[in-house]
Amino acid sequence: MKDIKAGIIGGAGYTGGELIRLLIHHLHVSVSFVHSRSNAGKKVHSIHQDLIGETDLQFSGEISSDIDVLFLCLGHGESKKFLAENKISPKIRIIDLGNDFRLSSQSFIGDRQFLYGLPELNREKIRSAQNIANPGCFATTIQLGLLPLAKAGLLGEVY
Repeated sequence: MKDIKAGIIGGAGYTGGELIRLLIHHLHVSVSFVHSRSNAGKKVHSIHQDLIGETDLQFSGEISSDIDVLFLCLGHGESKKFLAENKISPKIRIIDLGNDFRLSSQSFIGDRQFLYGLPELNREKIRSAQNIANPGCFATTIQLGLLPLAKAGLLGEVY
């Protein structure tokens, strides 16, 4: 049973394509829309050819509010612009796959605060978070190596 309805903003890029590939095969998620201004009306597989035969989804120029979670797959700096220009219901969870909300000093927009979504650091908080800033690949690699040392108090001052 597909019980989570997801929307994707910026679905024509690499991150959007990988997310689509993962979500269309997820047992509990249905993709309600894949938004792309420049590709609206085109089949998703016309851009993401690895999805030929996997989905008949089309890119949409419209944003539906009939979703549970909204994934932002936009370029750096674009997620904040998108959220400033589009009113998203506070009931909809947002997961930003860009870098706009990763730093705690930049984790707010309006009434929304984003939690840094590294499970090894914030697993329990992520479960109930309304807005999640997905960590980047390089930062994740570095943090996974340093977290055990930090927890053991083995990291000294950096000069």
